[in-house]
Amino acid sequence: MSKTKGFRSKTRSVLKRKPRERGKIRISRILHEYNVGDKVVIDIDPSVHKGMPHRRYQGKIGVIVNKRGRAYAVNVTQGDAVKQIIVLPEHLKPHLGG
Repeated sequence: MSKTKGFRSKTRSVLKRKPRERGKIRISRILHEYNVGDKVVIDIDPSVHKGMPHRRYQGKIGVIVNKRGRAYAVNVTQGDAVKQIIVLPEHLKPHLGG
C-alpha cells in the first residue's frame, strides 16, 4: 500500500500539545487584533483545523500584510522566496523579540 501524502502528514510531534497546554484555547488569543506591519509568530493550534497553515510554517516569523475577514494575510520568507499565507488568529502569536 502506498504512503499517503496528506496535508498533515509527518506532523505527529509538530502538531502535538504538551499535557499542560491541552484544553480549550484562550479567548484572548482569538480576539487579539493585529495591525498591518506587526510581526507575528506562526504557532499552529492543532485543535482548530480551519485557517491552519501548512506545517512548514510552524514557528516562522511573518509580517501582517492585510486583513481578510477574520483572517490575516501574512508574508513569510521561505529561503529566497516571500510567501503570502492566510491564517486565522488562533494560529498566530505576537512576536515579542527585537
